Order: sequence, then C-alpha cells, then structure tokens
Amino acid sequence: MSAMTAPALAATRSERIGWYSYDWAISAFRATVITVFLGPYLTTIAERAAGPDGLVSVLGIPVATGSLFTYTVSASVLLTVPLLPLVGALADRSSHKKRLLALFAYIGAGSVIAMVLLTGQRYLLGAALLLIANIAYGAAKVVFNSYLPQLAGPDDRDRVSSFSWAIGYIGGGILLVINLGALLSLDDRYSGTVARWSIVSAGVWWAVFATVAIAKLRDLPAVAGADRRGNPLADGFRQLGHTLRNARAYPLTLFFLAAYLIYNDGIQTVITVATIYADQQLHLDQSIQIATILLVQFVAFGGAWMLGRIAERYGAWRTIAASLVVWCVAVGLAYPLPERQPVLFMLLGALIGIVLGGSQALSRSLFSQMIPRGSEAEYFGLYEISSDGTSWLGPLLFGLAFQLTGTYRIAIASTLVFFVAGLVMLLLVPVRRAIEAAGNTPPKVL
Repeated sequence: MSAMTAPALAATRSERIGWYSYDWAISAFRATVITVFLGPYLTTIAERAAGPDGLVSVLGIPVATGSLFTYTVSASVLLTVPLLPLVGALADRSSHKKRLLALFAYIGAGSVIAMVLLTGQRYLLGAALLLIANIAYGAAKVVFNSYLPQLAGPDDRDRVSSFSWAIGYIGGGILLVINLGALLSLDDRYSGTVARWSIVSAGVWWAVFATVAIAKLRDLPAVAGADRRGNPLADGFRQLGHTLRNARAYPLTLFFLAAYLIYNDGIQTVITVATIYADQQLHLDQSIQIATILLVQFVAFGGAWMLGRIAERYGAWRTIAASLVVWCVAVGLAYPLPERQPVLFMLLGALIGIVLGGSQALSRSLFSQMIPRGSEAEYFGLYEISSDGTSWLGPLLFGLAFQLTGTYRIAIASTLVFFVAGLVMLLLVPVRRAIEAAGNTPPKVL
C-alpha cells in the first residue's frame, strides 16, 4: 500500500469535521466580501476619488471606477500563478501541512479585518488588501483541498466533497443573515458603515473557524522519498519543476484541468460581478442584492447535496456537464433581465444556486481521482489557479467589455463563452482512462 493511501483509510470523524469547518470558515469571505459587499463598496470609494472623466489612477494607469474591483481580482491571479503550484510542492514535501494552512488562512483573514480602514478615498488601500486576501485565500485552499484524498476513498469522495461545500454555504448564509439584519435595521445613510463592518465580520469569521479546522486536522507525513536538502523553499522549487515535467505523462488529467480552468473561470466571474451587475445595471437596492445572495446560499446548500446524490447514481462527469448546461441558460437569462425587477433577479439567483455548489464540489472530487498519489497538493496548486477568488480571464473580459461598451449587459453576456467552451472540453474527457492512467482505482459510478 502506498504511504499516501493509509491516511484515507484511517481518517477519523473529527478530522472530517475539521475539514468541513474550513469550508464553513471561508464561505463567509466569498459570500460577504467578494460576492456582496466589497465590489460595490470599493467602487463607491473609487468614485469619490475619480476625476471628471470617471477614472482613477492605479500605478499611473487610468482605470474606470466600475472596473477597479474586477481588474484587482484579475491582477491577484497574475501574482498567484507561480505561487500556488509552489505552495502545493511545499505542502507535499512538508510534514507540517497544518502550519501552512494556518499561515495563509490567518494572513487572508487579517487582510480582510484590516479593511476596517477603508474610508474616504482609500481605493488603493482597498485594492491592495483585496490582492493580499485573494492570494492568501488561494494558497490556503491549495493546502485544504489536498487533504481530500486522505479523508475519503474513491467511492466516498463525491459525497464528502459535496457535503463540505454544502456546509460552507450554510456558514456563509448565517453571517449574511446577520449582516442583512444590520443593513435593514439602520438608516440608508449608515449603509456604507454597515458594509465596511460586514466585510470585517467575514475576516473574523474566517479566522475563528479556521482555528477550529486547524485544531482538528492532523499533520500528515511528507511524501515518501521526497528530495529534501535542508531548504524547504529550494526543495519546493525543485519539486515544482519535477511535477511540471512529469505532468506531461498525464495528458488526460491536464485536459480535464484545462476544461475546469475555463468553465470555472466563468462560474467565479458570475459570482464576483453579480452584485455589480445588480447595482449598476439593474439598479436594485443593496438589501435586495444581499437577500438574493442569501437565497443563493441556502438554495446552494440543497443544490450541492442534491447534485452529490445525483452523482452517486449517474456519475460526477455527467452531473457536472448537466450543471454547465444550466449555467448557460442562467447567463442567457441574465442579459435581457429588466431593471428594477427584484423578483426576477431572485428567481435567477435561485436557478444559479441549484448548480453553484455542486458543479464546483464535484469538479474538486473528480479532479482528485485523476491525481497521482503523493502529489495531491502540487496538482491542487495548479487546480487552484482558477478556483475561488483567483479566476482572472473572466473578470478581465468583463471589465474590458464594460470599459469598451459602457454597458454591463454586454459584459455579463461575455461570460457565456467560458461555459460553452468548458462544457465542450469536458465532454471530450475519457474520465475512466484518465483515472486509471494516474494509477488510481475508478469509483463504481462515473
């Protein structure tokens, strides 16, 4: 038996609870900060500092205030592209995986808490903190995801991954309920203050429940036979080069990864820009936006659980493909959505919620089946390049489309290309062959 398979068989209930706790912790960041509050709040701060042409300067580059948030998200991935695979290499070579998870989790949470300083015209501070938080979020997620193969065997992995994602939506939803109550109970003139403290609350939430996760997870042994020469960073670079060279031996895994990077970029873009679209194009009140995201959170809990059950019967590959068809329909409906129609916006949010969690959770578990043993964190470092908060091409295209056309309708419609292209590529993946080529046993149902 491989040294890396034993932990999966010996995983305890406490460890799985710890792993679920981290999804609970970070979903508040995604829902409260990225999806709801920070986009409109940072845009408002930038508008205060903008000149008559509606532009602000970022390192001497003129940027439309409505594009600042999405450009910042795109910039974060340019910094994480070389970092995340390196983090994965370090995690696989280290016997202190928990410390790496704690380091990046607390850096990310601390950056979010520091957003309490975002007042006046401090749009550059907001962009800088968002960069740090997104980079730390992605790095921690690499380490977190790499635990999955050690916590669940091939036939349990879809269920464990989907349940964890579903639990995360409940955690994010609870904090949103609190923030929504605060927003509705105060006068409109205090809405900016509520937004700022809601952002801070997500950082505190992230830090507290990350601590619970870290306490329950255990350090796993480093990869057997790892080449360690004393300097962990140098070892990480050497192993990263080794992984990238060896990855060519698994072309089917890389092809699935390419499909995922494309369709997940679309998913993350829609999540990221939803409140901007609702605020700037549909002219919906912030309370409606938060109520819709809250609806999505709780629908997504049921959706992730439901898609996990569907995958048990029909397989993760087919279930993901079906979810992408629904995503195409949802984006198509978003383009002609009339202004100031909150019910229609909420119905569209509910449709997205059905497939939101499941499509991501099943992608995570399916990819974990295609990874050679002993390299989980390294491959998840590549995977995380286009995961939560680090997608870049979609936000960049969205920002460019708005800056060139002046309408968010064209910008939101531009994301459709990611779902169509990703679906076509996914359908071309021979999943069973990909899993067997990585040296793993396929689950009974694919």
